[in-house]
Amino acid sequence: MTTSLKIHGQNVIVSGGPIKVGRLEQEWYEDVAKPEDFIAPLTRGPAKADIFTFWQRLPDVTPRFAHYMEQEHIAALPITTYDNWFNTQIKSRTRGVIRKSAKQGVVVKEAEYTDDFVRGMTSIFNETPMRQGRPFWHYGKDFDTVKRQFSKYLFREFLIGAYYEDELIGFMMIGLAGPYALIGQIISKISHRDKGTNNALMAKAVEICAARNIPYLCYLSWGAGSLTEFKRRNGFEMVSLPRYYVPLTATGRIALRLGLHVGVLHFIPDSALTRLKRLRTAGYRAAYSLRYRNALVADGEL
Repeated sequence: MTTSLKIHGQNVIVSGGPIKVGRLEQEWYEDVAKPEDFIAPLTRGPAKADIFTFWQRLPDVTPRFAHYMEQEHIAALPITTYDNWFNTQIKSRTRGVIRKSAKQGVVVKEAEYTDDFVRGMTSIFNETPMRQGRPFWHYGKDFDTVKRQFSKYLFREFLIGAYYEDELIGFMMIGLAGPYALIGQIISKISHRDKGTNNALMAKAVEICAARNIPYLCYLSWGAGSLTEFKRRNGFEMVSLPRYYVPLTATGRIALRLGLHVGVLHFIPDSALTRLKRLRTAGYRAAYSLRYRNALVADGEL
C-alpha cells in the first residue's frame, strides 16, 4: 500500500510492508535541501513512516549530510560532444549497429506528442504481452489510456521517434532534470529488432543532449543482465550517489541495524536470484503460452 502527502511543496510517498519507507515521489527531479523538515510530518498522520530516505542527485556525489548513508549506483553517460561519444565512448561494434540502422532506412528524429505518435506507441506496446521474460506492463492498453498516461510529464520531456517506411518502430521519452537528462522510456518493436532501433534512438538522444549542453544522460539504476550490458555498450558508466536513511521510529532503527531497509532480495545470493528469475520466466511463459502464443513467438519467448 502506498500513501502520499505534500511536505513544503514536495510530494512524498510512503510505501512498504511491515517497514514503511518515505521518499520524494520525484526524487530524480527534486532535491532535499533540509532533511529535518521532513521528519516531523512523517512521524504523524496516516502517512506515518518508519524510515525517510533521500539521496544527492548527480553531479553532487560528495556526501553532505550526517545521516546514515549507503552508496546507490546509477547508470550515467557523461556527454561533451556527439563526435566524442561516437568515436571514443562506444565500441566499434555499437558504431557499426548505428551505421547499419541508418543504411537499412531507419530515420530517427525529435518528435511531437500527436495522435499519430500515440497510435504508434500503442502499436508498440501491444506487440507482445511479455518483454524480458516478464508480463509487459503496458500491453493491452488502448489509445485513450496511453495518451492520458504518457501526457502527464510532457512539460519536462522531449520525445524521439524511430521510423521505418513512415511506421513508428521505436521511441524514447527523456525527462529534463536540471543537471542531467533522464531516460524515462526506450522501447522498440521486436519485429524490427534486426535494425538496431534502440541504438539508433540512443545516438539521437546523445546528439540532442550535446546540442543542448546537457552534461549527463542517466538511465536509472546500474544492475546486471542484458539491459546493463546495453547501457555499457552505449557508453554508460556506474556512478555512486550518497543515499541516506533516517530512522523515524523504533521499527526503523531496528530495520537499519538488521539491514532490512533495502528489502529481502538484498540477502539472496546473485546465483540464487538468477535461478529464481529463470523459474519466474518459465512460469510466465507457461501461463501465457496458450492465450498469447503467436505474440510470444514474435517476442522470441516460444
